[in-house]
Amino acid sequence: MDFSSKLLDNAVHEMSQLPGIGKRTALRLMLHLLKQPIEQTLRLSSALENLRDKVKFCTKCHNISDDELCEICTNPKRDESVVCVVEDIRDVMAIENTGQFKGLYHVLGGKISPMEGIGPQELTISSLVSKVKEGEIKELIFALSSTMEGDTTNFYIFKQLTGLDITTSTIARGIPIGDELEYADEVTLGRSILNRIPFEGSLKSN
Repeated sequence: MDFSSKLLDNAVHEMSQLPGIGKRTALRLMLHLLKQPIEQTLRLSSALENLRDKVKFCTKCHNISDDELCEICTNPKRDESVVCVVEDIRDVMAIENTGQFKGLYHVLGGKISPMEGIGPQELTISSLVSKVKEGEIKELIFALSSTMEGDTTNFYIFKQLTGLDITTSTIARGIPIGDELEYADEVTLGRSILNRIPFEGSLKSN
């Protein structure tokens, strides 16, 4: 696209770097902002700046947070004995939207993927194992997507827990193979958590 303004060109270019936004969508958004009162654009700019400068990661579960501990971890109504292991923050949001899970989370920050150069040391697996060894967690629910990388990560964590007094389970395979949790409908995802199965059972069925 050729623009009569380099400023517009630069803005469109930066916006189009976001996932799911092409040049045409970026142009439409930029032209929309130009039509709005400048205060609206400044509020957006301020919100983005605050997001980058002030957002934290919970020191307990690695979820995004405004403080050292996220609102889920500090909620006294949550069951601290049950922890749901997820790949990233979007999965926490997806499960929370079901309203079916009342425990805590542990965000790994990805999945083991040798092809992409992601090993266990790049994830938060060691801190998860440390938490389990403290003895307060009674059940781990593996809620990674049912891909080869997800299954590999589940199994690796499972092996790290050998000899520890903890129950391991996995969400029921009601979600189509290869789909990410964030794209599963809330009813299906909620039922898959409630109808979770022992992790050893999932190994036998694979």
